[in-house]
Amino acid sequence: MCVTCGCSDTEEIRVTNPATGEKIILSHAEAHAHGHSHDHVPDLAHDHHHNHSHEHHEPLHNHHHHVHPEHSHNTATSSARSAITATAHGRTLELEQEILGKNQLLAERNRGWLAGRGILALNLVSSPGSGKTTLLERTARELKDEFEIGVIEGDQETINDAERIRATGCKAVQINTGTGCHLEADMLARGLDSLQPGLNSLLFIENVGNLVCPALFDLGERAKVAILSVTEGEDKPLKYPHMFRASQLMILNKIDLLPYLQFNVEQCIAYAHEVNPKIQILQVSAMTGAGISGWYDWLRQEQKNGLLATAMKL
Repeated sequence: MCVTCGCSDTEEIRVTNPATGEKIILSHAEAHAHGHSHDHVPDLAHDHHHNHSHEHHEPLHNHHHHVHPEHSHNTATSSARSAITATAHGRTLELEQEILGKNQLLAERNRGWLAGRGILALNLVSSPGSGKTTLLERTARELKDEFEIGVIEGDQETINDAERIRATGCKAVQINTGTGCHLEADMLARGLDSLQPGLNSLLFIENVGNLVCPALFDLGERAKVAILSVTEGEDKPLKYPHMFRASQLMILNKIDLLPYLQFNVEQCIAYAHEVNPKIQILQVSAMTGAGISGWYDWLRQEQKNGLLATAMKL
């Protein structure tokens, strides 16, 4: 089990290209590229094979106070467990730093590869059901004559979302994470190998629906875009501050439903700015197209900024 977020390491990661039918099965070690032997923290409380002396327990059992034997035993056990917990937590922290450090190195490699090809890569993050795929479908249909568009879909199972994108005429690859709750930089690299996005194209990475762990794992994207639907509640930015703090743009989706809901738009925007004063916010309806032009203008400007930055480095 991954010590960072609890993702199971027992299932395979699958990268599927619906256009070609090619399917790549990755082992946990290949997909996560943690670089360790997966000797995660054992249940030390039940492991009596470690080599250390128990002499430090003796004073707890050989003193002159009149203490009930059960109390004495419980005190010793409590002290031992405290020491074990401290050791386990230290090892857990060490593994977390190792995992995130290796992921960051791979993310920087992805970022360089994407920037060198003028590809605007955006990591779309949200809760399940926020409308990410519907937004991508509309974007792909309406901008495919202006940009080459590729999509890497992240879900635990099925290739349904990749098939929906393919139906728009754009390229898509599906990454199934099994019981994993987020994409990682190495998974994106595998997806890029299969997708082969063109020069100066737009690449949308639809992450697994989850507002927690995707905030921790940089994929090498230019920016994270958080999609929040008005059906979720205006306090989501306060409940999940790390995600909204890590995002450059928040899209408030499904505004066509506002007449039927008790949702305070101004309060939601205030909460988002409280967490991240620099976050940009757009209000759209991916279903009706209301406000969608602002999203397209943002994409055009980001693509232009990226190409300009690359040109200045040459």
